[in-house]
Amino acid sequence: MKDIINLIYNNSSEGKAYFKALNERQGKADEKVMDIVENILQNVRKYGDKALIEYTKKFDCEVLEDIKVSKNEIEAAYKNVDREFLEALKTAKENILDFHEKQKENSIIETKDNGVMMGRIVRGLEKVGIYVPGGTAAYPSSVLMNAIPAKVAGVEKIIMTTPPMKNGLVNPNILVAADLAGVDEIFKVGGAQAVAALAFGTETVDKVDKIVGPGNIFVAMAKKSVFGFVDIDMIAGPSEILIISDEKGDASYIAADLMSQAEHDKLASAILVTTSKELANKVICEIKVQVQGLERKEIILEALKNYGAIIIVDNIAEAIEIGNTIAPEHLELMVENPFIYLGKIKNAGSIFLGYYSPEPLGDYIAGPNHVLPTSGTARFFSPLSVDDFIKKSSYLYYSEAALKEVGNKVIKLAETEGLTAHANSIKVRFKYR
Repeated sequence: MKDIINLIYNNSSEGKAYFKALNERQGKADEKVMDIVENILQNVRKYGDKALIEYTKKFDCEVLEDIKVSKNEIEAAYKNVDREFLEALKTAKENILDFHEKQKENSIIETKDNGVMMGRIVRGLEKVGIYVPGGTAAYPSSVLMNAIPAKVAGVEKIIMTTPPMKNGLVNPNILVAADLAGVDEIFKVGGAQAVAALAFGTETVDKVDKIVGPGNIFVAMAKKSVFGFVDIDMIAGPSEILIISDEKGDASYIAADLMSQAEHDKLASAILVTTSKELANKVICEIKVQVQGLERKEIILEALKNYGAIIIVDNIAEAIEIGNTIAPEHLELMVENPFIYLGKIKNAGSIFLGYYSPEPLGDYIAGPNHVLPTSGTARFFSPLSVDDFIKKSSYLYYSEAALKEVGNKVIKLAETEGLTAHANSIKVRFKYR
């Protein structure tokens, strides 16, 4: 375990090579993956429920009586979940709900004395589809993070798809989370076929306006392919964390937080940017000790070896510059006075301040959304929010006198652009010229 994580100096040849590898990490989807996805999309679009059932039996379970989850199954799920888990889930729900309630946007109206009225109507989308991974990657926290903002936004119908377990049932933790979050319908369908069902509709699955939620490469490519038929949240890449710390950082905390993201995926990146080589060496020692007791040890070690790094810099300003360049999904400011640097962080999905705000706190219970931009897209994307589930329509009203007052100016602008029919629309009302 000598080379457990890359120890590099900023602006060194090793540093440049690391950043290049990090940028190329996501890469392009294999052509074979795209061919498979396109074939699935077309089959579901053509054959509907029949295709969904066949794919589910092929990929997930041999026995499947009904693709729709019944009320009885949801009731049974409550009896099969751990009580402490249920209480923790309820606390998370309340915190997430409270945080997102504050994001609600009101419609606006503006009136003027000359008979002009205009404004904007804000309303929730009619139907939204939530994709939830199943099997070993069953994350009830993601159900809350995707469904609650949609509920707050006023979405009329929330439909969830998730692959069933081998016994034909859905993970009970997932079902309980969906019920608490207010999901309206749940279907036992996963993979690209679930995305197709939500995008195009089948006999039993309604076509939605937007699809959100994480998934494997087949789900990601399916979402990319159906964009335009429906809206999507984003194409999520591997998980990321970047920690900025000076010599006062606690090595045990930093090591733990780096590994909390490395355990997601062998492609996950976990980066410490620090002014202290002594701290860097302590973190390496802590990783070697702590990783021994972790269930996903092999995944963590491979992720750290391939895409993990400890970068030595001269000062915190240089560390922040690296953070803004990488634009990570999660950024921890593990320094004594984090608030003095907060305004300098321009590009990050979510920012964690101080020694006692570890990234998993945001993943589960604090309230801010954990669906975050990855692969540098925090430069222009934002965390999932209520805004993602609303649409806006503008409106205006002009009285006869108000239109007559500006009519000639509208005509002039239209004729200058060569759009005489536009100009005529005004002329016919007032017999201009």
